[in-house]
Amino acid sequence: MVRGSLNTCFQEKQEECGVVAVYSKKGRNVAPLLYKALFALQHRGQDAAGFAVFDRGKLDVRKGMGLVSEIFRPEDVSIPGSLGIGHTRYPTIGECRMCDVQPSVFDNIAVAHNGHVANYKDLKKELEADYRFLSTVDSEPLVYLMDSEDTIEEGVKKTMETVEGAFSDVSICKGKLVVFRDRFALRPLVWGEDEDFICFASETVALDINNIPYRGDVRGGELVSIENGKLQRKQLVPEKTRHCMFEYVYFSRPDSTINGLSVHEARSRLGKALAEEAPAEADVIVPVPDTSRTAASAYSRALGIPYDEGLMKNRYIGRTFIMPSQEKRKEAVRVKLNPVREIVAGKRVVLVDDSIVRGTTLKEIVALTRGAGAGEVHLRITCPPVRAPCFYGVDMSTYSELIAHKKSVDEIREYLGADSLHYISLEGLKKALGGLPLCTGCLTEEYHTEYVKKLAEKEKM
Repeated sequence: MVRGSLNTCFQEKQEECGVVAVYSKKGRNVAPLLYKALFALQHRGQDAAGFAVFDRGKLDVRKGMGLVSEIFRPEDVSIPGSLGIGHTRYPTIGECRMCDVQPSVFDNIAVAHNGHVANYKDLKKELEADYRFLSTVDSEPLVYLMDSEDTIEEGVKKTMETVEGAFSDVSICKGKLVVFRDRFALRPLVWGEDEDFICFASETVALDINNIPYRGDVRGGELVSIENGKLQRKQLVPEKTRHCMFEYVYFSRPDSTINGLSVHEARSRLGKALAEEAPAEADVIVPVPDTSRTAASAYSRALGIPYDEGLMKNRYIGRTFIMPSQEKRKEAVRVKLNPVREIVAGKRVVLVDDSIVRGTTLKEIVALTRGAGAGEVHLRITCPPVRAPCFYGVDMSTYSELIAHKKSVDEIREYLGADSLHYISLEGLKKALGGLPLCTGCLTEEYHTEYVKKLAEKEKM
């Protein structure tokens, strides 16, 4: 028997998104807070956004494609309801359709999801006897698993025990706020509280914009629920923490704190460690905007070499790493960045970047810098070589697209056209991130679940 179906399909695979949930203890409307939080999380997804608010037994969903500022009207932000969730969608390979935009609604459940379900095909085959799948997207089975048990708690526990991959989810289930995180706590999920509001979000910037103090993080394997003003926390499965190192290297805003560690502090440590491991004789340190600024500044201070903004960014162009194809990423670079000739011409320039995934973007940036008259171009990277796919939510799904899987460091340097290239060491990365337990599968191929290890082996074939 078919028990139900989604009336909006979920997001595509291999993406990074932003989620937020707000509950008012005094019955105030939360839509304005959700709206501001989505602005703060815009960097985590520029493809689409939406929010759902619960009021008088009904869900009111507002969403669309594009930036937050383009989607919502004043009447959307003024809808009533003291409980709500929101989502910003990360651009992925393929076309974005309205069915990809979250929150997604199934009967009386609304869900905003950040993560990736690695065993989607297995779960779909198992659940098809009871549920009619309307899409091929990987987060649809999470809702069905939540719905498959007698209680929400039992459904979330089953989800945690069954799903392989990463998930930090906020949901409205029958008027109750339900928040949970996979046992490895791969994707960030923070929370804050003041005298009126309780807020959960991917990053603390979503709390800051609403002036809600940060209180901590949802633990891996933990369920947090709020109903009738009462907050309950319960550890459903044992925590086995493996935070995604890419959150600190690239994804999160530097003014955020996640998993108890300031992203700004982490990036400062990365820059300092890189200076210790790979100093350079140069005239100027130039960050590759925007995520490398903090590390480049720390690298500059450690070596006593001037720091300057030698690359200017067009603020109206999105991230090239998350453009849908390598060719489009390459074309976007010259629209996105322009060198400042007065800063780089005739100089020995060190470009500090956060990571190299495919290499297409950085190759163009090196060429731009040389074209502006740089005498030498040296590269320093705050992440070790990305050699293997990610199966937990980052858009790096195959070995073939990763330049470090195919080439040595010197071969990469030659391809990029740089005079020198140095990556931070794995030990330096771990130390800079304060000894947090990390997922480094994309760096070492040491994945933390047997299922994903088998997927990686299959991908090599």
